[in-house]
Amino acid sequence: MPVVSKDWDRYVAEAEEVARSAGFQALRDRIIALSEPAPDEVVVDVGAGTGLLTLPIARVAKQVWAIDISAPMCDYLRAKSASAGLDNVDTAVASAISLPLVDASADLVVSNYCFHHLDHAGKRRALAEVHRVLRPGGRLVFGDMMFRVSVVDPRDRQVVATKVKGMLRKGPGGMGRLVKNGVRFAGRRWEQPARAPWWEQALADAGFTAVTVEVLEHEGGIGKACRP
Repeated sequence: MPVVSKDWDRYVAEAEEVARSAGFQALRDRIIALSEPAPDEVVVDVGAGTGLLTLPIARVAKQVWAIDISAPMCDYLRAKSASAGLDNVDTAVASAISLPLVDASADLVVSNYCFHHLDHAGKRRALAEVHRVLRPGGRLVFGDMMFRVSVVDPRDRQVVATKVKGMLRKGPGGMGRLVKNGVRFAGRRWEQPARAPWWEQALADAGFTAVTVEVLEHEGGIGKACRP
């Protein structure tokens, strides 16, 4: 069953801190530039978290549905929307594999660092849901981890080495986190990112066209596709 094992209800403050980082702010800007939200469009943000994509898009679009599996995340985002004076944001507690929206109801779906928490079957179910809720001509733009824990692929090796060195530089806390991640990986409870070629094929299999997947300098990448 493609479920998310992490208890996101406990990570609201951490998610907000990450969203405020320079790297995620830059990724946000890139996703929004590629998605080109318009004033008459209905947008869905899958795995909205604390509103990294939702809030800036809501300043442009007609309506934004912010979907997240965590009720506290949605509560936090609802408060931020009110603080920003935005009345066109609707939050819903739901999974990426079952979006609570009717068929062909959205013009644009965006997502950032959500899909790698699903196994590959879950990713495919999530893409099928995105395809279902998009109107013909609708777009999907998402950012996500795009590597595998592997010593065979040169990019994979570089990403893993960079992550390990970054954790070790943080001292005992980083070492503890490294050990914790190692245990999670050994127990198959770690995130399950996919490489760019996998995404290209999965998007095509889901019925999308105009598929492009851009691998970034760090661990991530950005995918873009259209529903014909």
